[in-house]
Amino acid sequence: MSMIRVEKLSKAFGSLQVLKDVDLTVEKGERIVIIGGSGCGKSVFLRCMDFLEIPDEGAVFIGDDELTANQKDLNRIRRKVGMVFQGFHLFSHMNVLDNITLAPIKLLGLSREEAEKKAEALLKMVGLESKKYTMPDVLSGGQKQRIAIAGVIAMEPRCVVLDEPTAMLDPIGREEVIDTIQKLNREFGVTVVLITHHMDEAARADRLIVMDQGQVIADGAPR
Repeated sequence: MSMIRVEKLSKAFGSLQVLKDVDLTVEKGERIVIIGGSGCGKSVFLRCMDFLEIPDEGAVFIGDDELTANQKDLNRIRRKVGMVFQGFHLFSHMNVLDNITLAPIKLLGLSREEAEKKAEALLKMVGLESKKYTMPDVLSGGQKQRIAIAGVIAMEPRCVVLDEPTAMLDPIGREEVIDTIQKLNREFGVTVVLITHHMDEAARADRLIVMDQGQVIADGAPR
């Protein structure tokens, strides 16, 4: 069974047709990179995959659950897919540990002890175990993004979808985040769907998806 299956997805904003009959299948453990010019529909496509944008037509399946047919169960299905954006979305008034443990405690029902144990393991994975009591505002962009990724993984998603997570980072921070994403995929088996404008990131994918004018125009090995 595929991890994500998108069938004939279409989305318009008024007279602007952003997506046109887009199909995509993502298998478990794959690392897929989506590229294309600005305004081609990449970000809207990812947001439709998690119903942050509601598609006009088409179907989205996460495992054996169809998002388009299970609106009453939407939050449960959404938890299978973690979203990471360009912005870091960390609470500036909470330290790193509290940022990561908040959602597992509130939404998964973990005890504070369980959530902190998981958070500390994830911080070790992203190389930031020494920063657990640090406030986000004093961290670098690359550190913030790695913490944001750790926070998403703490919710135990089956797939992580990242919308240009390195867009606002310097070269060092960008490499740190890409290394983290590779570790998630290769060492922990997390399925990854990534939007980027950097060709060196695209070259590391299992599959490269090229979008233009709201459609997939190429799908294959990066080579």
